[in-house]
This record gives sequence, C-alpha cells and structure tokens, in this order.
Amino acid sequence: MSGFVPAPVARLPWSVLLLVTAIGGFGLVVLYSAAGGSVRPWVLPQGTRFAVFLVGSIAISRVPMEFWRRYAFWIYGLFLVLLVLVELLGAVRGGSQRWLGFGPIRIQPSEMMKLAIVLATARFYDMLPAAETRRFQAVWPACVLIGLPAAFVMMQPDLGTGLMICFGGATVMFLAGIPLRLFVGGAVGAALAIPLAVNYVLHDYQRHRVLIFLDPESDPLGTGYHISQSKIAIGSGGLFGKGFMNGTQSHLDYLPEGHTDFVFATMAEEWGLLGGAFLIVAFLLVIRWGINVGVRAEDRFAKLAAAGLATTIFFYMAINLMMVMGLAPVVGIPLPLVSFGGSAQMTVLISLGIMMGIDRSTRRPQRW
Repeated sequence: MSGFVPAPVARLPWSVLLLVTAIGGFGLVVLYSAAGGSVRPWVLPQGTRFAVFLVGSIAISRVPMEFWRRYAFWIYGLFLVLLVLVELLGAVRGGSQRWLGFGPIRIQPSEMMKLAIVLATARFYDMLPAAETRRFQAVWPACVLIGLPAAFVMMQPDLGTGLMICFGGATVMFLAGIPLRLFVGGAVGAALAIPLAVNYVLHDYQRHRVLIFLDPESDPLGTGYHISQSKIAIGSGGLFGKGFMNGTQSHLDYLPEGHTDFVFATMAEEWGLLGGAFLIVAFLLVIRWGINVGVRAEDRFAKLAAAGLATTIFFYMAINLMMVMGLAPVVGIPLPLVSFGGSAQMTVLISLGIMMGIDRSTRRPQRW
C-alpha cells in the first residue's frame, strides 16, 4: 500500500481529520433538527463551507513552516488594517459593527485576528533570545501586539472576541517563559479593574449580561432569558436525551439562537449527557493532538504557534460551554464546527491546517 497511496496523503493525520469530520457531521445533524428536519436554511450552507474549508486546511498543511514564520507580522498587520477599516466602513448587524463586505463576500477580521495574534506573538518570542524573556523588554512589545487589536475589537463592540485575542496572546507569552508572577499581578490588576470596566467601559447590554450572569433569575424574561432557557434545555435532556427531533425548547422557539451560540443546548436536549460528552471528548482529543504537535516541533516558533493555536480552539470550546451552562456571561462565542456560521469554522480549520503543516515537518515518513 505504501507504493499505491501517495506519500503526502499517507502522512496526513487521519485520526484528527476523522475526529474533526465527526464533530462537523454531528453539528450538521443538530442543525438539521433545529431547522425542523430540513437542510435549509442552515445545513446546506454549513456543510458546503465545512467541506471547502476542510479541503483548504489540507492544502494549507502543504505550506512550508518558513512561510508562517517570515510573514507572521505581515499577516498580523493585514488584519489590524482590516480592523481599522471595520471602524470606518464596516457593516452594522444586530447593533455591532464587525463585518467588511467585498461584493458578495463578507468577512469578520476579528475572527482571523485570533489566529494572527498567535502567529505574531510566537514570532516575536522566536526572535527574542531565550535569556531575555524574564526582562521587561520581553513583555511590553507583546502587550502592545495584543492590546491594539483587542481594543479595536472591543470598540465594535465584541467583548468575547476581544477576550479571546487577549487569551491567545497571553497563552503564547506564558509558554514562551514570561515569569508567572507577572501573570498573577496582571490577574489581580484585572480583578480590581472589573468594577470600573463594568460601570464605565462596557456598553449597557454588556453590563446587563455580566450582572445577570450573577443572578439570571432576577430577570428571567429579559436579559436572563437566554441563560435560563439554555439551562432548562440542557437539564431536560438528562443522560440519553429526548431523542432526535424531539427537543421542545428549540422546536417551540423557547431557546434563542439555538443554531448559533446556544447550539450545544439544542444538542444536549436531544442527545443528553452522552452527546455532550462525545463533543467534549472529541474536541479535547483534537486539542491534545495540537499540543503534542507543539511538543514534537523542533524550533521555538513552531512550538509556540502549534500550542497557541491548539489552546485557541480550547478557548472557543470552553467559553461557549461555560456560557450556555450559566458559568460565564453571554459573550457571543460560537461552538466551532457545530454552530452555524463560517467565520469561526474557517478560523479553526485554518488553525488545523497550520498545525498539520508543523506536524508534517516534524514527523518521520511512515508506511501507510
């Protein structure tokens, strides 16, 4: 078989590709049910995008690692410029200004900035001598790299994406060897600044979401409606769920955004704890593979980039699950590959392609 199957195909991480396909396929099943047993309006475009982006991620895996190293800052600069253009020319939807339109194509630069910030921060610490990482000059440039796009995204306003950009960059800083005491000090400072941010920085709807997170029952028909209905849907699913197409919260329109941000609640009502455990374990296996790719990588940039991209996928999953379970405020982070929408799907599959490229450059040739 090793002579029959082309070597580039044989060397693909098929176990991870099958896991990702299983997650995406399960997401299509959930969207089919959420649409009342129809491939429109969500399943057909979602499945088409998934197939295109998955093939694209395989193609990206053939891009040499040197390309990402050389152009990391250029990629970061491109999306930073696009974020500025969003402020000047962006389309407004749902009260937020997050999208740029190029004819029939619409892009959300803040989503791709989650990937770009990991590459740029990894490149910065790749250029910095290891002995310098415990000095102040190893901290402030990275903080500027992270702070600029995060500030523009917060202005859109998009609290969830802004936080994810900060988390992705901070993860690379931590893995690069920045002293732990600086992170502890930063966490303490952030905790002290939360009351000021809630009262003077956040928009009214964001402030209400944070406050209602602490007591969702205080406004069950208003700001706390999403969290309350999501908890009801997840809890009513039990161990085995109500069965495919038998969910009531989503089919009777009690659960808002049951095909996007709260798709996990739609799934849990019909598939129960077992369906939720399948999704969580599948995501964790993909993330574990990405971390192992970083461990096996031979140079500093590849190590930091792979680990940073893997943890970005983790933040997607963790924040969304905490949000739908009432463990975190509603910040509009989708569940990648499952929630309807192309931006998060594209970001995750491009990240997967870059990690596959790193894996390809470090693995020894194997027989099929």
